[in-house]
Amino acid sequence: MPDFQRLTKLIVKHALVIEELDRMLADAKAGRPIARSINLVEPADHTEDYDRVLAMLEMSVDDTVILGAEEFSQYVLDRWTWSRFAISTNKSYAVGTPVPRAPHRDDEEDF
Repeated sequence: MPDFQRLTKLIVKHALVIEELDRMLADAKAGRPIARSINLVEPADHTEDYDRVLAMLEMSVDDTVILGAEEFSQYVLDRWTWSRFAISTNKSYAVGTPVPRAPHRDDEEDF
């Protein structure tokens, strides 16, 4: 993966963490309940797996590429040995994703 793409992903990841911490700080300052921890597994980057396969295909001198069942499953169906873990990690992010809230207004009563 080019350095620019890696840097972009890193910036986005850090921005999301900072955004969540800012939300938690605002809640704490306002006396509202806050989450005391953030326990999400960092997603694994499998870009190199895809890049390796693409490089192999680009370097092939054959007109036809024959794939075995496992290679077909990975390269065509995108079912890798790590796919289940990736799906599980993605689901944990979906469950743990904070729901955007409207800003709390001091002049409104909490019910």
